[in-house]
Amino acid sequence: MKLRVDAELCQGHSRCYAAYPEMFDIDDDGTAVVTVGDIPPEWEDRAHNAIANCPERAIHIVKESP
Repeated sequence: MKLRVDAELCQGHSRCYAAYPEMFDIDDDGTAVVTVGDIPPEWEDRAHNAIANCPERAIHIVKESP
């Protein structure tokens, strides 16, 4: 599983980073960025929680091509 933050939607609430600093960081503009290339299976619940708790719905699962 891979995650992406839509920088145009992110308003810098930093909920994802506050909850899961092992998966997110905040750039110089206050926008969240994903710091993990592939989310380990044991962190998938964390990823889904981050998605659900983003008030701007800026965090998305990247659909991988077959």
